[in-house]
Amino acid sequence: MTVRLSPARRLGAAGAAGAAALLVAGLGAPAHAAGYADPTIALSATHLSGAVGAYGDPSVTVDVEQAGLPAGLLRLRVLSSSNPSVAGAGDVRQERTRTGDRTLTVRARAQGYTDLVLEVTGRGGKTATATLSYAASARVAGASATRYFTGSSDASAAIDAGGGHVLVADDESNVLRLYDRSRSGAPVKTWDLGPALGWKKEADIEAAARVGDTVYWTGSLGNNKDGKYKAERNTVFTTRITGSGAATEVSFGSAYKGLREDLVAWDAAHGNRYGFAAGVANGQVPKRIDGFNVEGLEFAPGSTTTAYLGFRAPLAPAVPGGRALVVPVTNIDRVLADGVTAVFGEPVEMDLGGLAVRDLRKNAAGQYLILAGSFAADDNSDPYALYQWDGVPGHAPRKRADLPTTDPGGWEAVVNVPDLRVPGARVQLITDSGSADLYGDGTEAKDLSHAEWKKARAAWFTLR
Repeated sequence: MTVRLSPARRLGAAGAAGAAALLVAGLGAPAHAAGYADPTIALSATHLSGAVGAYGDPSVTVDVEQAGLPAGLLRLRVLSSSNPSVAGAGDVRQERTRTGDRTLTVRARAQGYTDLVLEVTGRGGKTATATLSYAASARVAGASATRYFTGSSDASAAIDAGGGHVLVADDESNVLRLYDRSRSGAPVKTWDLGPALGWKKEADIEAAARVGDTVYWTGSLGNNKDGKYKAERNTVFTTRITGSGAATEVSFGSAYKGLREDLVAWDAAHGNRYGFAAGVANGQVPKRIDGFNVEGLEFAPGSTTTAYLGFRAPLAPAVPGGRALVVPVTNIDRVLADGVTAVFGEPVEMDLGGLAVRDLRKNAAGQYLILAGSFAADDNSDPYALYQWDGVPGHAPRKRADLPTTDPGGWEAVVNVPDLRVPGARVQLITDSGSADLYGDGTEAKDLSHAEWKKARAAWFTLR
């Protein structure tokens, strides 16, 4: 969808006639007729991403100027495309803003890259050019219900901020980003929590839960992909949200950096039932059936002090077809507020068809959705499903949907939970697309050189 940075205004009939006359007299005049200044052209972003078949991709604003001439009377055109099979000059649409600048959107023809050379022409036939580097990802299923959140490809957790906006965490940085849920494009606001956390490296944020204006966030708590302990990942922290929608503001609260040790000690005290000590041992990678990796966080029914930790690994038991594991932290409020040791309740083992917890979210009515996926896969190579649960230990979850895996990215976050009693309820999910080859050149999205080309896919699904 098009993100218009300022509204368009049409010229009246008289203004249009005057503009046309001025253009004929000015733009067509020979360069030597007067000492006209050179025009200038500047882009709000020099890189832009889109998708084949998308319903409104992000736009870029083009600021054009020439001394002594209103911007609306300058002529802007696409001079050339380096790869017309991706997008040609005729695929670029421009609209004038009320200041005379232009907003450009691009209709992608195919996956890949192209450089679009833009040219502005002013009085005396003088010109200036700028290049917009454009990247198009492939068509996806359900394009009309799909949006792209740019600036990061590694979305890992999401919190509904109200007013049609969502706060999204990234497991490759410590930045929280606020997006308009209905639009494709860059974040409305960002907050880098690295300095407040005291970390230069990422905390590997994987899950979040909200109580009132407080949001609890947790790192994965596991080793890194090489099986090495990284203290940053052993972090749980809080933020405070004020306002809502585009006016949302985020401030740092407190952090606790010992939950991993608390879990290992608790498991050891109960006979190493889940093998947590082995799962965090040096050299043990986290995303194994017997690994150690947290990816879900949500509060128990009616509680503001007991939070469920959902595990991506291990399964219980740690064999194919094992059950998904949820461990309650019964004093998470005091853990964060006072730094006390975590206390754990009776663990919950649930049948998710051999899948693990990839996210856990509830609504005000106490209805839960569990996003279930593989303990191993970071992409679309293994199944994903949505399960409904009432949050009561011992009560079995019920599958509501098998999620599509035909397009790049792994399903990672549930934005919010609709009323699951209503037929046709719709839920928005977000992918972690960090390992996806979005543009067909073999480059993983997390390694792309420009933030504007990095993006996570958000899609609406109707529950049957």
